[in-house]
Amino acid sequence: MTRKSTFVALGALLGLYASSQASAAADQVVIGDIDDMSSVYADVIGQGGVEAINMAITEFGGSVLGKKITVLSVDHQNKPDIGASKFREWADQNGLTMVLAGSNTGVSIAMSKVASAKKVPFIAIGAGGASLTGVDCTPYTIHYAYDTTALGNGTASAIVKQGGKTWFFVTADYAFGTQLQEAATRVVLANGGRVLGSVRAPLGTTDYSSFLLQAQASGAQVLGLANAGTDFSNSLKAANEFGITKTMKPAALLAFLTDIHALTLQTAQGLFLTTGWYWDLNEQTRAFAKRFYAKVNRQPTMNQTAYFSATLQYLNAVKAVGSTDSDKVMAQLKKTKINDVFASDGYIRADGLMVHTMYVMQVKTPAESKYPWDYYKVIKVMSGEEADGSQPDPTCPMIKK
Repeated sequence: MTRKSTFVALGALLGLYASSQASAAADQVVIGDIDDMSSVYADVIGQGGVEAINMAITEFGGSVLGKKITVLSVDHQNKPDIGASKFREWADQNGLTMVLAGSNTGVSIAMSKVASAKKVPFIAIGAGGASLTGVDCTPYTIHYAYDTTALGNGTASAIVKQGGKTWFFVTADYAFGTQLQEAATRVVLANGGRVLGSVRAPLGTTDYSSFLLQAQASGAQVLGLANAGTDFSNSLKAANEFGITKTMKPAALLAFLTDIHALTLQTAQGLFLTTGWYWDLNEQTRAFAKRFYAKVNRQPTMNQTAYFSATLQYLNAVKAVGSTDSDKVMAQLKKTKINDVFASDGYIRADGLMVHTMYVMQVKTPAESKYPWDYYKVIKVMSGEEADGSQPDPTCPMIKK
């Protein structure tokens, strides 16, 4: 074959391949999951999140509008470029219709830009940064489980009101940590407290000794841990080992059930934290937890349950509008009340925030815990409006000034 005929043949093959891919995609509803599967946040959602998506699909019936529901999953490795490029690839080549995003605010901000460009609904669950419904909001982004504003209004407020007036922060050194520290600082200052200092620790830090010594030297009453996942577990464990928790009250600005399980109640007892869901709240949450436990041999986190809920909400919206058209689906999601195992009073604001009840919890002592995974007691129930405010974030470009 001549070079020209070779290229013609290759072009024809590529055209046939693209046509077959498009045809296959048209017969499916494709849900993507881009999350940390192997690093500091892997236990927060990870493979348990994939299982939660599949549980939702099974409960829904396995198909929608006569189309098979397919799940794609990838590890973003906590790198914004990987998360964004995989989102773009799936949208261009795999017929992507919706993406669930796991932990890491920096990755989710990058992905939200792709969601806007590709017009694919993007439900951010593991990322905490409130800017996702503020300056980084898009018409296709929903922030589902919690955000840094709610965390500050919950945990920081509870501790300040109990007398913890002076704070020092150990903060994850990227967008999430920055926004979490800022949210907690606003609450501390508004309640007459002071911030005596802060230090930034890289994501995945294993040795917190130098950071904690700076915190101890500040003389602050409260050690504000503006991190999450194994970063939170490692920093609190080290603070306990160094005896710092005897003179400073640790504030868990974002902690998950899996973190407390890893730390044990002996280490974590007495901690205040804020969550949007807990497996042992009521009969409905316990029933879901029992099903989840049977599959993964652990109780679900807030975020894993939010994955289940968000998947069902999306599929119900597709069914309701009779299409996967992103604009129609987003409009349906924003006008539908969310009443399921995750939230009984949820709704999605104009800025994309899913507003719902949040809980301030305190970790039980070993003596208070009566059975496995019995870790929390409810200190305060916050309405969604108390947690996040009653109005959309005015910094969101979609909100008319």
